[in-house]
Amino acid sequence: MLTQRTQAIKDSLFAQERPIDLERATLYMESYGETEGQPAILRRARALVHLLENHEIVIDDRDLLAGNRTRVPRAGVVSPEMSPYWILDELDEFGTRPQDRFSITEEDKAYYRDVLYPFWRGRSLNDWYRAHVPAEVVEAQRTRVFAVAQTDKGQGHIIPDFEAVITRGWGALLAEARGHLAAEPGNGFYQAAVIVLEGTVAYIRRYAEACRTLAATAGPARAGELSRMAAMLDHLAEGPARDFYEGLQALWLAELVFEHESNASSISLGRVDQYLWPLYRASRDAGADPAFIRELIQDFYLKCNTVVFVRSTESAKFFAGFPSGFNIVVGGVDETGRDCSNELSELLLDVQNDTRLPQPNLSLRIHSTAPARLLRTAAEVIRLGDGMPQVFSDDANILSFVNRGVSLEDARDYGVVGCVELSIPGRMYGLHDISMFNMVRCMEIALAEHPEGFDTFEGLVSAVEAVIDRYVALMVEGCNVCDLAHRETSPTPLLSCAVRDAMEKGADITAGGARYNPSGVQGVGTANLADSLLVMKQAVIEQGLLSWGDLYAMLDRDWSGEGDEVWRRRFVNRFAKYGNDVDEVDLIGSRLLSHYGHEVVRYGNPRGGRFQPGSYTVSAHIPLGEACGATPDGRRAHEQLADGGLSPMVGRDKEGPTASLRSVAKLDNTLDSNGSLLNVKFSPATLAGDDGVERLCAYLRAFNRLKVQHIQFNVVDRATLLDAQEHPEDHGDLVVRVAGYSAMFVELARGIQDDIINRSEHVL
Repeated sequence: MLTQRTQAIKDSLFAQERPIDLERATLYMESYGETEGQPAILRRARALVHLLENHEIVIDDRDLLAGNRTRVPRAGVVSPEMSPYWILDELDEFGTRPQDRFSITEEDKAYYRDVLYPFWRGRSLNDWYRAHVPAEVVEAQRTRVFAVAQTDKGQGHIIPDFEAVITRGWGALLAEARGHLAAEPGNGFYQAAVIVLEGTVAYIRRYAEACRTLAATAGPARAGELSRMAAMLDHLAEGPARDFYEGLQALWLAELVFEHESNASSISLGRVDQYLWPLYRASRDAGADPAFIRELIQDFYLKCNTVVFVRSTESAKFFAGFPSGFNIVVGGVDETGRDCSNELSELLLDVQNDTRLPQPNLSLRIHSTAPARLLRTAAEVIRLGDGMPQVFSDDANILSFVNRGVSLEDARDYGVVGCVELSIPGRMYGLHDISMFNMVRCMEIALAEHPEGFDTFEGLVSAVEAVIDRYVALMVEGCNVCDLAHRETSPTPLLSCAVRDAMEKGADITAGGARYNPSGVQGVGTANLADSLLVMKQAVIEQGLLSWGDLYAMLDRDWSGEGDEVWRRRFVNRFAKYGNDVDEVDLIGSRLLSHYGHEVVRYGNPRGGRFQPGSYTVSAHIPLGEACGATPDGRRAHEQLADGGLSPMVGRDKEGPTASLRSVAKLDNTLDSNGSLLNVKFSPATLAGDDGVERLCAYLRAFNRLKVQHIQFNVVDRATLLDAQEHPEDHGDLVVRVAGYSAMFVELARGIQDDIINRSEHVL
């Protein structure tokens, strides 16, 4: 359970509204006003340092860990240097929009309209993108088959080399950068690296001084804590962490400075149980109190919940519920393929019992020899109902990376960024979330282009595949322009210092400095596509139950004509559905998803990497469904698509959770090297007691044997969710799994809430 200290910190997180914070936007504007004409990488470096020198430092009177991103917790930071336009358009809507609301004062609105917006108009990343994106890509996006997603935000979805920061220290990184700069004084990256590393050292010293100042007037107990923190921060400004306490403090401050630079979600924490294990073990051997270590981890987890991100109204539909992406991975194998879980792995999972909040996003790697004790700890946390940890199969994911040219040693060290995106810690800059591709819209376009219908099923599928190919090429073209926009306007020299090979190459990660440089694009709609194609195959082509004209007319009418509802129910109930272990429909889904994946990997990006496919939706199955009309699977126009990415359509997996696993296993899971997502919802009663835990452990073993990449769970009954929907004031602490992340249920819009309520509730 939480201590008195950490319970008070948790209570304070939700004691006030979430305000919009303009501090970063103002400080970046001030710096950019003084660096006109300089190279972009130096302007970015100097803007970050200006922020680090002037950012208002706040030390909470209870915290054991220093470091605040905003002046009050859970404030929203805007980045008009990325795109000032959507912020201007939504100034009056932040407090009333359907999802992810923020408050903003009238004074701040006026300041944004009169000062910030005029400064950034015409000089943002979004302006560069719009000036260079081809007209055919703009036109293609109007079809809502895809959208290029990172034209208004900085560099996230990455796992920096936190191990290097913690075990070497900022001073060692600075010395390395100075050495490179001495050898190549004209290299802009090295110039920027020295600027930002010097600024980071000075920033941490500011925290040390703030702690000393507060200690001078604090009571004896708090003065002792603050003095210890000040001494620790003085050392960490340049030196490596020496114990577990210092390791956590160094980790949080590193996370903060990367956030200050990018203001982007999913700068994830990686394999914390591996790189902090030596420090944890040293602290325990030195006699550190286990209760104090647990309290430190609680404080760290609460710190992760102080950060939320402001997204546009449209983007919030795709990423509903403030997902910050502080993903912590535990378990898995080491570079030799042996299990490397440890006592810290279990402790990091178990602390979720105490905090019961959406962040950090806990992930568990399992494999054929994963220890039973670790699985049991994970199962006990899963049945709490917070949606954590999500589980990943080493047997599938390591192979998926090796197939992409990643070395076996690096592949065995994979981590998870954001929701479910797979990455190599400290070695990969993957643009993992640069686009989502709506395969159901491709089917609609194929049908519209063939009003006469199809004589054969092969002809139908080939037409859909041809549309997929056409739009993948356009998606890639748009993504690559966005990639170049980041390189030309928004490099991240500090983040690049924590990505291996960038220092040796002398190149920012936006210019190909990382060891691995893919671009990740998600294929969405497998379940609806498979279900719809099966209906057309059997009902129209094979059995001749109705003509193509009849089917098209019903879809155009959205099942509203006389007799249409009878047909709709027939299509829903009489034809096999993906997710029930029926080969005919499952293999249709496998074919189309594989076709998409093989088409994607044909293309390269400007950083010297390749595109890689994934299959996850976050909460995008709601807006992606809004883009689609009625479909032959019986879905009504504008209703959601199947959640997750690989999950069956909501309510249509009738044969239980094991059948769903077997359906997903028929897909080429190792092809989706960017990550995929399977949602499963269990009744709390089915996981009750020791028998319930053992059943869940056995289910996880089966998941791994079937080489499915990912699985996550909601363990909450329908009655509780319905009551929370009607009486949110009574359920402010209810955490649920959305899609790759957890969120407070009452902070979700009605459509997402309904989706979670209506997912099939299984028993084991």
